[in-house]
Amino acid sequence: MNFNKLLKNKSIEASVPCRVDFGGTLDISTFYLPMAHLKPACFNIALNLRTFVTLSPWTEGKIRISSRGFESAEFDRKSVRFDHPMGLMFAIARYFNAHGIHIQINSTSPPRSALGGSSAAAVAIIAAVYQALGQTINPEKIVWLAHYIESSVAGVPCGVQDQAAAGFGGVNLWEWQMGKTGPEFNQISVFDNQQDLNEFNDHLLIAYCGIPHVSKDINKQWVDAFIQGKTTAVFEKIVEITKEFFQAVKTRNFGLAGELMVQETRLRLEMTPEVLDKTGKKLFERAVALNCGARFTGAGGGGCLWAIGEKEKISDLTIDWKNLLAPVEDAKILDTQIDTNGILLV
Repeated sequence: MNFNKLLKNKSIEASVPCRVDFGGTLDISTFYLPMAHLKPACFNIALNLRTFVTLSPWTEGKIRISSRGFESAEFDRKSVRFDHPMGLMFAIARYFNAHGIHIQINSTSPPRSALGGSSAAAVAIIAAVYQALGQTINPEKIVWLAHYIESSVAGVPCGVQDQAAAGFGGVNLWEWQMGKTGPEFNQISVFDNQQDLNEFNDHLLIAYCGIPHVSKDINKQWVDAFIQGKTTAVFEKIVEITKEFFQAVKTRNFGLAGELMVQETRLRLEMTPEVLDKTGKKLFERAVALNCGARFTGAGGGGCLWAIGEKEKISDLTIDWKNLLAPVEDAKILDTQIDTNGILLV
């Protein structure tokens, strides 16, 4: 379809949040199907570091994509490469048979920060395309479509929690299961009222370690070890801890939540020590010393860490983390809060 004509009179804009998470990897079917009897789940928090997508007209037959942190790229619609750094975005355009289109992506989170930015961008692009086509915006359908397109071109097993946070926003536990016709998720909101959700911000801290992450290597290690039967007991424990963490946050027992976060992070470190880089290890150790929890985001190996704890402890940790990050180029505490919104369209 030639979007040059469709977008001639008006460009389309969409935005979605990124996320921090707990219990990641359990959203990959390699894990949640063999452990279905345990009802595997992930916990995540949508953040107002939103990813913005704009669709505008371009040369007929061409697909152009521009994204902050990457060199712009353009392909003829019949010779698109999906092994490109922005191959996922080109794959989405091809799914819709779109050409004559310029997709511009502006993420307000640091590039490759392990906050789910690429998956979030995929959700935003799909929502924007549906808006351009005048079709109904169905967040659940968009989440699964973004997931399956990513899985088709990534070359490694992919999860769906990043897309879920982008599509729906808020603070949620996501249960992964097989439904009557295919995989499905059960969304369980953590807080029942806005006041509790707002106050939760005071118990959180998020830092960028200054080094972009590459999730494929660590994720592949987790997948391979699980398939080989080496870490079944470990991931069964992670399922249990994730659910306990959800209950601790829901009952506002942030001290216990921090302890559970430390337990889960240490289990991951035993499997893959490189999940925390040098800076990440310092931040983690300082959080533990102040009776807070700390965990990498996504698959770790660089990117961001997030912490949880009692309000006073988080205030102290903020000072210490700022001091630890000061010598590291580009590292910083992220100025962000919980985002209750998922897909937003202009």
